[in-house]
Amino acid sequence: MEQAQPATARVDSWVWAVRLFKTRSAAATACRGGHVRVNGTAVKPAHQVKPGDEVRVRNAGIERIVVVVRLVVKRVGASIATQCYIDKSPAPPPPEIAAAMPRRDRGTGRPTKRERRETDRLLGRDSS
Repeated sequence: MEQAQPATARVDSWVWAVRLFKTRSAAATACRGGHVRVNGTAVKPAHQVKPGDEVRVRNAGIERIVVVVRLVVKRVGASIATQCYIDKSPAPPPPEIAAAMPRRDRGTGRPTKRERRETDRLLGRDSS
């Protein structure tokens, strides 16, 4: 017995139901923060999506681009969730490029706790 598919669904509910966010409140917060776009426009959590809409989600620095195929409003299993959208996200960078990202040498940024304590002792600001 299959239920009738709704004509539209709330965007926060849909991105949560297809497992793009871990919780619905996180999905709603992302919508309010401008991290969810439907057809290129930043939307509020109550915005209605329909099949054929392009949804762009930025979560943890990674952008996911999906096209709505099927509407769901209740959270579904991972295998069913992947059938509800077409993933058009760009491939992640290869590990060699990610490892080649510049790293700051130790001691060149914010002082470590040990360095701060040594500086305090030098300046006579002994905390004990």
